[in-house]
Amino acid sequence: MPGIVVVGAQWGDEGKGKATDQLGDRVDYTVRYSGGNNAGHTLVVDGEKYALHLLPSGILNNSVPVIGNGVVVDLDVLFEEIDGLAARGVDTSKLLVSANAHLIAGYHQTMDRVTERFLGKRKIGTTGRGIGPAYSDKVNRLGIRVQDLFDEPILRQKVAAALEQKNYLLVKVYNRAAIDPDEVADHLLGHAERLRPMVADTALVLNQALDRGEVVLFEGAQAHHLDVDHGTYPYVTSSNPIAAGACTGAGVGPRRIDRAIGIAKAYTTRVGEGPFPTELLDDDGERLRRDGGEFGTTTGRPRRCGWFDALVVARACMVNDFTDIFLTKLDVLTGWERIPVCVAYEVNGQRTDQLPMTQTDFHHAVPVYEYLPGWSEDISAARRFADLPANTQAYVRRLEELIGTRISGIGVGPEREQSVMLHDLL
Repeated sequence: MPGIVVVGAQWGDEGKGKATDQLGDRVDYTVRYSGGNNAGHTLVVDGEKYALHLLPSGILNNSVPVIGNGVVVDLDVLFEEIDGLAARGVDTSKLLVSANAHLIAGYHQTMDRVTERFLGKRKIGTTGRGIGPAYSDKVNRLGIRVQDLFDEPILRQKVAAALEQKNYLLVKVYNRAAIDPDEVADHLLGHAERLRPMVADTALVLNQALDRGEVVLFEGAQAHHLDVDHGTYPYVTSSNPIAAGACTGAGVGPRRIDRAIGIAKAYTTRVGEGPFPTELLDDDGERLRRDGGEFGTTTGRPRRCGWFDALVVARACMVNDFTDIFLTKLDVLTGWERIPVCVAYEVNGQRTDQLPMTQTDFHHAVPVYEYLPGWSEDISAARRFADLPANTQAYVRRLEELIGTRISGIGVGPEREQSVMLHDLL
């Protein structure tokens, strides 16, 4: 049975949980392999909306939810999310957390906020939740890992070492008060005993599960174009949400991944700073935002909205080697007389059908649109491709041609059953 990775093909918020839902109870393990609580999944189950920020979406089905070693974990957020789900009758007792996952401490959030303000007009548009500084400490070998909670002397040494430079910066550069290492360590240790039963060698657990022929779903946070290596740097996240990141972020080899499913909205959205060639700064953009409910699951920030960009999705298809695309929120486009789709850019007067190599050129890319006929029929009750209006079918097929990857599923509404499946995702 396969290892399956699900990745956003745009700038995040594509509705990755929708595809995960289609796999349902056939998945044995659901693994979050990158990012932190700067991301969010919104799922609607039996009319109830669930907003997940750190937990894998599999927490809502019968699979074993796993937080992999590639995730940075804010324990306050983790337990707040667990308690919130428990209050609604959701069983979270099977959750496993990698002993090698890094922790977000309070000083990471402080550094995130003060450095973002210090950048001024050059700000990245972070969520201020400490994700970037936690990953920076990981790479600088100053990070605190989950396993450190169970060795108090080591934990205190590591916190003190991490704060030595940060306190100098806070006091001398940012004119802030120094942070007490003991207070930070005491706060982290306060979570240790509750966390202990969840901690596991998750790489071993997942490889053994795959050896047994069980289905493991690897769930990326954010999306391809927010990847620190392949995204619109520096307006990116601090980890590797691409499909290959599942290997390092969960501890499995590349041959364990049998299918890679890309998730793309039928239009495009983005949160935060950075280039966005098809962005609409007019009434059409407001209409997409309103009709699509485009406000961040984690931050509540209004999302920037624009038309479908085939070049953006095609690049994600290439780098991730997607076997399938799940197209979400197609119903939001109902009622448009015609729907533009970006099929190329003009950069410095030259037309190109590829993403520009440099960030400078991407900032100056002007979209070239192809206009497809819209539809007015309500598609929310469609369950077969044949149920969709002819113009809707034509829109899907044209996107498929442009991105070079088959579209295997289509979201036609927020409920988990509001999907049209062309090919099974398992």
